[in-house]
Amino acid sequence: MIEIRDLAKRFGAVEAVRSVSFSAGDGRVTGLLGPNGAGKTTTLRMISTLLAPTAGTVRVDGIDAAADPLAVRSRIGALSDARGLYARLTARENIAYYGELRGLPRARIARAIGDLAAMLELEPLLDRRTDGFSQGERMKVAIARALVHDPPNVILDEPTNGLDVMTTRSLREAVRRLREAGKCVLFSSHVMQEVAALCDEIVIVSHGVVAATGTPEAIRAAAGSADLEEAFVRLTGAGGEAP
Repeated sequence: MIEIRDLAKRFGAVEAVRSVSFSAGDGRVTGLLGPNGAGKTTTLRMISTLLAPTAGTVRVDGIDAAADPLAVRSRIGALSDARGLYARLTARENIAYYGELRGLPRARIARAIGDLAAMLELEPLLDRRTDGFSQGERMKVAIARALVHDPPNVILDEPTNGLDVMTTRSLREAVRRLREAGKCVLFSSHVMQEVAALCDEIVIVSHGVVAATGTPEAIRAAAGSADLEEAFVRLTGAGGEAP
C-alpha cells in the first residue's frame, strides 16, 4: 500500500507539486492522471525515492520513505519515463543484472525471468541482444526488469506510451494479473480508454494539487459527465488541452 500526505516539491522558484495526498491500496489499480506539467511524474519519482520531497510524507507498506528509503525501494518496482537498456546484453541478461543488483540468488532470478517472460510474452526475445528491439519489446524488458524482485508495489509511468495495439493489449493484461496477485499498482496514463479499462481508483492532479479522487464512476458523477475524458477536462480545467 502506498500512502502520501501533503506531498510538495520545489525546484528553485518552480512549485512542481504543491500539496498532494492520496492512498493506493493492495490488489487495486490506481491511476494518477493530470495534464502535462501537473506534477504526476514528479510525484511518482518522490514515491520511488528518486527525489526527496520539499514537504510531506510518503509511506510504502507503512514504511516512511524519508526514514528508510532502502526498505521502501525493496518494496517497489518502478518503471520510470527513462527506459534505457544495455544494448549489448540480451533481454535475459538485462533482467538478470537488475536481479543481481537487488541481491537475489541466481536460482530465484532464473525462476523470476521464466515467470515474467510468460506473463509478458517475452520468451522469443530472451536470448537476443536488445540492440534493435522495437519500442514495445524494449518496454516489456524494462517492465520485467522492474518486477524481477517480485515487489508488492508497482509504479508504472505511462507504460503504453507509443506502443502498438497488440503490445498495449498485452501490457494491459499484465497489469490485470498484477492486480489479481494482490499487488498495489499505481500508474500514470494519458489514454482514457486505458484508464477506464484498468483502474479501480483514479487520482486527478492539476496545478500540483489533487483535483478529484474516486472510482471511475465517482469521477464521472463529480463532473456531471458520462464520458471519462470529458470529466477529466472539466475537473482539471484543461479546456482544449489533450489529456
